[in-house]
Amino acid sequence: MNDSSKKNNKLSITSSMLIGLAAIFIGASIFFPWWKMVFYAPQYPEGLNIIVYPYKLAGEIDIINGLNHYIGMSNFGEENFPELSYLVYLISGLAVLTLLTAILRNKKVLYGLIGMIAIGGLAGILDLHFALQKYGSNLDPKAPIKIDPFVPPIIGENTVANFITHSLLGTGIYFVIAAFILLFIPLWKDRKVK
Repeated sequence: MNDSSKKNNKLSITSSMLIGLAAIFIGASIFFPWWKMVFYAPQYPEGLNIIVYPYKLAGEIDIINGLNHYIGMSNFGEENFPELSYLVYLISGLAVLTLLTAILRNKKVLYGLIGMIAIGGLAGILDLHFALQKYGSNLDPKAPIKIDPFVPPIIGENTVANFITHSLLGTGIYFVIAAFILLFIPLWKDRKVK
């Protein structure tokens, strides 16, 4: 590779700083919820939550599991989501790779990082969709209340019996989305203008 090619492949210091900021956002996302469901009903006007962090579930899970028993849905629990045992390490590794990309200041490495995040994001969306499909479709036929199988949305509203459920992205995912957008700015800023 000649000096001209190397120069064209090098990112500016400003771009490196933007990528470094993206690394901070990815790392910070670990400490915030990534996704949640809020269940509203006449007897629970304040709502019941299932809050998903990269390493744990939080919210009124025991109450929700007690109610889901009536429609034959399996219990929500960390033991049913093996991803929670390693996801935090993947995110930490991604933050380190992003920081390394900022230090190397190489466009090809940045392209690889963007591709990796895009593939990981798609895999995460599919994983969540299949988990929701499993919970909503595999209902116990002996349950006291009979309902048709359903798939709760990843984002949006769903009604089951007298419960209205809202599925929402959490703050942590917005950090990751912001980081992903930041990674594209250097490609535009340092593009080769002919």
